[in-house]
Amino acid sequence: MKGVIVSGLRVLAVDDEQPALEDVAYLLRADPRIGDVLTARDGAAALRLLDRAIADGKPVDAVFLDIRMRGLDGVVLGRLLTQFTRPPKIVFVTAYEDHAVDAFELKAEDYLLKPVRPERLAEAIRRVCGSRGDPGDGPQADTIPVELGGVTRFVASTEVRYVEAQGDYARLHTATGSHLVRIPLATLEERWASAGFLRVHRSHLVAVKHIDELHIDSGKCVVRVGDTEIPVSRRHTRELRDLLVRRARRGQTR
Repeated sequence: MKGVIVSGLRVLAVDDEQPALEDVAYLLRADPRIGDVLTARDGAAALRLLDRAIADGKPVDAVFLDIRMRGLDGVVLGRLLTQFTRPPKIVFVTAYEDHAVDAFELKAEDYLLKPVRPERLAEAIRRVCGSRGDPGDGPQADTIPVELGGVTRFVASTEVRYVEAQGDYARLHTATGSHLVRIPLATLEERWASAGFLRVHRSHLVAVKHIDELHIDSGKCVVRVGDTEIPVSRRHTRELRDLLVRRARRGQTR
């Protein structure tokens, strides 16, 4: 019986610095999940390669993209990629931390800081494989880069219990602590709606699965998430109550 041949990812690495481009391309080629590795020194060249790949019937699965480049920078190029009929997955590879919000809004699969460590690149490839639907990889949780003592780590949406607005920032509350990120609550509300998060108040977004109790007293509604009570505005009370009732009914019928 002949074995099944599974094609690897076809990827494009884009960086205007030749040494950095060669380093990323080398690491990509060393990963068994990667098939073809294309390279480009600027955004315009990247677009030409992508157009040619589509015309040849061999579209690129993912683009590993530097941000600060001469001419067409990585953020602008990323926005153009999202307009493709079948957009490639985006992984930003940069020496700068201040574009994490752009990466989040573009739904990038990952945000790697230079110098790229092989294990972090391997994790980014795993995320791309998971979102691509390859065998053996389940759906990947959305992530947000946060800075902890000068080190950037990624907090998955599945770790977040609720989010609290603080001006133009949002504070992500997990079981082990909280993280302040420069992302508006409205952006998170839209991005995480499909992940089970619901806006319950102008300043709070809650992961419905983490709601332990709901209390309505004298027309005022609060939910309890762990040891925290969160107010629910009048306009959101009925929607939240109906949602929790539906979830409870589904649980009873299983």
